[in-house]
Amino acid sequence: MAASDDDADLALLTSFAREAAALALTFFGQAPKSWTKSGNSPVSEADIAIDRLLHDGLRAARPAYGWLSEEAADSAERLSAETLFVVDPIDGTRAFLAGQEDWTVSLAVVRDGRPVAACLVAPVRRMVFEATLGKGTFIGGARLAVSTLGEAAKARVASPKAHVGVTLPAFGEAVPRIASLALRLASVANQHIDAAFAGPGAKDWDIAAADLIVTEAGGRLSDFAGNLPLYNRADPSHPALLAAGPALHDVLLTSRS
Repeated sequence: MAASDDDADLALLTSFAREAAALALTFFGQAPKSWTKSGNSPVSEADIAIDRLLHDGLRAARPAYGWLSEEAADSAERLSAETLFVVDPIDGTRAFLAGQEDWTVSLAVVRDGRPVAACLVAPVRRMVFEATLGKGTFIGGARLAVSTLGEAAKARVASPKAHVGVTLPAFGEAVPRIASLALRLASVANQHIDAAFAGPGAKDWDIAAADLIVTEAGGRLSDFAGNLPLYNRADPSHPALLAAGPALHDVLLTSRS
């Protein structure tokens, strides 16, 4: 598929991500109905409404693409799709329901196991990340670049509540936890932080958009063996992950060897 098609896919993602963000804001702070699904994870009527909006619009525009969303029943049919949408209608639903600002709408197009277009919107923060394979990551037309820091002792890091079950080097600053995993990882791209960690069990929809956003800003996102995440597998779960600029990424991986 030509790069120009990736550009068209990004434009499509951005259009629907903005529409989804606007819809989410109509529910935000209005005590939407919510319940608990498997894994004791919350879901709300906003998640479902946004998922429906995205599914109907994106699939109508690209009927040949597969579909994987946190809020839709999974189907083995997606495994035969060369290209598919990977969607999290609201990443950080707990934060959304609590009236906090660090939740996002996360959309990606994945081809042959890797993301090629991505849009991540943090509606309350009025922040829109866009990335296309080989063409960089942008917010509002400004190209992003990760930090060049290579010293863990000076790094600002965001992590889960527990440091992913491993011993990590001392950091200069542990920033407050960012509820949306996608935003936590993507915050490496705009140098809000220097490194971010994800605990084991993150799903494709949690990380696909952020993966491209980080890598197209010059960073790296991998597991602790240095392997890149692969997407659209039968099991969409991933091991613990690390995102950082190249120098710091190497330092952190070396510290675990």
